[in-house]
Amino acid sequence: MIELYTAGTPNGRKVSIMLEETGLPYSVRAMDLGKLEQKEDWFLKLNPNGRIPAIVDKDNGDFAVFESGAILIYLAEKTGKFLSKDPKQRSVTLQWLMFQMGGVGPMQGQANFFLRYATEKIPFAIQRYQNETRRLYSVLEKRLHESEYLAGSELSIADIATWPWVYGHTYSEVSLDDFPKLKEWQDKLGTRPAFQKGKEVPVKA
Repeated sequence: MIELYTAGTPNGRKVSIMLEETGLPYSVRAMDLGKLEQKEDWFLKLNPNGRIPAIVDKDNGDFAVFESGAILIYLAEKTGKFLSKDPKQRSVTLQWLMFQMGGVGPMQGQANFFLRYATEKIPFAIQRYQNETRRLYSVLEKRLHESEYLAGSELSIADIATWPWVYGHTYSEVSLDDFPKLKEWQDKLGTRPAFQKGKEVPVKA
């Protein structure tokens, strides 16, 4: 059994989608980010960085894993799914996973922050991070002209990591009109039952 500590964010949705796709049994502990539960001592023992998501693998000696990308790799290796054992294919998958972790997530996250949460609206900052998100989307667009999925011909953890962010593009006020392949990919993955169910975790009260 996997214990998932999460909230309704793109990074949280990565893991719930992965759990749904792999079929691993899991339980959900919805974290109240507004009350800063993620900064409480008990949670910091699971994730020293005080962020969601985190998991505890009850079947592996209560082993805790934090950082969404690391969780996806752990679950892929545990199940043998969505991460090739072939060294070259594995590397391609991890390259696109790191592209999301180091690029799409941080840049789109900053766009969200300055657009939605900053106490002072700074047009330069909003535009800067929206434009960088668009640039990163253009890289994804080019890649999806070359292959069906980010890492090649099969779904991988790179797609699972990236999809929740692209799915949330309207929240960042970044249009997909200039990225038809990216929109096609987003829509196609969005029809998968595991994606549909995983994106609704945790269930809203």
